Amino acid sequence: MDRKLFIRNLEDYNPSDEAEKLFKGQFRELLNHPDAFQRFHLPGHLTASAWIVDKSKTFVLLTHHAKLNKWLQPGGHTDGDENLMAAALREAEEETGLKTFTLLLPEIFDIDIHTIPARKEFPEHLHFDVRYLLQTDRQKSLILSEESHALAWIPSDAIQKITDGNKSMIRMANKVRSLFGTDQ
Repeated sequence: MDRKLFIRNLEDYNPSDEAEKLFKGQFRELLNHPDAFQRFHLPGHLTASAWIVDKSKTFVLLTHHAKLNKWLQPGGHTDGDENLMAAALREAEEETGLKTFTLLLPEIFDIDIHTIPARKEFPEHLHFDVRYLLQTDRQKSLILSEESHALAWIPSDAIQKITDGNKSMIRMANKVRSLFGTDQ
């Protein structure tokens, strides 16, 4: 998937709420810049992540991010890779140790823009995150990467509590419930 195909996928994407509608316009603006897929592009750049559910679609695999000290979905920088779905799969593998995923939707699952705090080597900036919906076997062994303090399968009805009310993560949990009729 190249930039042009991603732009078409973004245009076809139907935002689920007002926040995503605003994000979609901001994504369009960012994509006008040739370095939008590079981590050095400021004030923000594209990232890719995976919302990973189990077969029942009632559990979500989250990582406790070492640098941000928060429970998040696996994901990260694209580093120039304009195939965001491939980048999301790569990040899911790297951060969980799992190798087998099923892509539940062939299109974008969710979009979000969020602030990453400054660190000594990089100023505060924005991540324009594109999320894809994956499924895997909850019984498979997980391998913790150096990017995480922990990995855990979290019941989707606990997302609000474990993420301190992270609206985008609650939105993704709700989307899964809506798509697949899963109630806790």
